[in-house]
Amino acid sequence: MSLNLNRTLLTTILVPCLWGSTYIVFTQTLPVDHPLLVGALRALPAGLLLMALGPGLPPRDKLLPLSALGLANIGIFFALLFVSAARLPGGLAATVGSTQPLIVGLLAWPLLGRRPGRGQILAALAGLIGVALLVLDPQAKLDAAGIVAGLASAASMATGTVLIERWGKMGSPLALAAWQLTLGGLILLPVALLVEGLPPAPTILNGIGLGYLVLVGTALAYWLWVRGITTLGASVAFLGLLSPTVATILGAVLLGQWLGGVQLLGIAVILGSTITGMLLSRRAAAAAARPQPRSA
Repeated sequence: MSLNLNRTLLTTILVPCLWGSTYIVFTQTLPVDHPLLVGALRALPAGLLLMALGPGLPPRDKLLPLSALGLANIGIFFALLFVSAARLPGGLAATVGSTQPLIVGLLAWPLLGRRPGRGQILAALAGLIGVALLVLDPQAKLDAAGIVAGLASAASMATGTVLIERWGKMGSPLALAAWQLTLGGLILLPVALLVEGLPPAPTILNGIGLGYLVLVGTALAYWLWVRGITTLGASVAFLGLLSPTVATILGAVLLGQWLGGVQLLGIAVILGSTITGMLLSRRAAAAAARPQPRSA
């Protein structure tokens, strides 16, 4: 792997680590009873900021596919993610969301022409088990609507991830991140205002938390994530398994939550499945890209 690819991989690994801090920032600094509005205010300013850095407005002839990306990766994903988080315990919501690498592998077959190998599927299932070991509470109460919303949110972002690889030539990674954040935020904002109404008067702590989410957890993170997908392919979905790992470690360090042997085993399984899944997915992509020999 070249130096540039190694650098891209390292910066892409940073993204789920940043996303792992989202839960603690949201619960400790922002109005938790307005999750959709927080999602919209997180996405839209970040998109506008990235557009101001160079890309400008999206081209008219690409508005339809860009809106589809914004809807899948931001609008629908944020909305369903917060519905799932509101109806399910955090551990169960994270476990349901960790189905994304498996869904990406399945979607890559019809959309990218790459049939998932047995090893990729097993790695994705192992990652799901690892997340369950890490965060799942055996006493968690199941909620059908919450589980469906969680699965749908994972499927939505998985679809967007695969489509970015398929449509990646529509613009630079910075432009793609800017346009889908802006369009997704514009779609989500009126829905949030209609469902939740206006939040209470913001405090200084709200401003600090939202500023971090906009600048670091969204603008920077989504730019690096889109660059990772366009360079490394949809296999970066396996890196998303690191997000609940980082969230759990932050909870242990900052909130005094205990990590036991089962949680440590879950972390080991997640790391192993992430590395294995990335390697197998990239090998499959390289094999699919090689020209097939012509028969005589």
